[in-house]
Amino acid sequence: MIQTTKFHWLAYQQLLDSALPIGGFSHSFGLETLVQQGRLQSVEELEAYIRSMLANSWASSDAMVIKAAYTHIPAQEWEQLWFLDRMMHVQRASSEARSGVQKMGRRLLQLTRSMYPELNWAPLTDAVSTERCGSSHALIHGWVSYHLGVPLDRAAEGYLYCCIVTCVNSALRLMSMGQTQGQILLAKLVPLLGSEWQRVAHLDPLDAYTNTPAADLAMMQHETLYSRLFMS
Repeated sequence: MIQTTKFHWLAYQQLLDSALPIGGFSHSFGLETLVQQGRLQSVEELEAYIRSMLANSWASSDAMVIKAAYTHIPAQEWEQLWFLDRMMHVQRASSEARSGVQKMGRRLLQLTRSMYPELNWAPLTDAVSTERCGSSHALIHGWVSYHLGVPLDRAAEGYLYCCIVTCVNSALRLMSMGQTQGQILLAKLVPLLGSEWQRVAHLDPLDAYTNTPAADLAMMQHETLYSRLFMS
């Protein structure tokens, strides 16, 4: 049985800070395309977009990687965990999106290894160095959360919160909306985190799915935009 540290909510809160230097501010994951094309212009449209991504991608796919971490780490079933992470990685239609979540994951790994050198990093760092896993943001978030002793429900909801915050922060730089509007939207969406996670929490991680074709197309089209603020 792999040992975890005693959970402290402030330690986990640090991982959810939008200022955490893992590069999230550099990626819009297709949002920039939708704004430039005039398909997403109002706060109401942004809310609808986030609700769709939350229900049909972030909860049903990314959060399943976190569940897989909590399922396979205690039994040291490393290959099953790496397989699930690779499967989610290759299912991302856009090369920019694949690269983006991988860069954020590897930066989070580098950062948290420095913050918590006492945690059990060896299986993960070996898999990353030999490219046996996709080293996605969700996988590293799940690994760190598990070893910090964060309950699964809180880890999954925390990751979904990071997704929403990253999206809203991108929108603040792309759209005509202010900080107050952004915070109001966040407060409105936070109650969805628990309900969306509970809707999919019973799934086997191997049954993870995404259903966001419009967003996938926007992510693929991003690299051909005339001008760009974001890497993806």
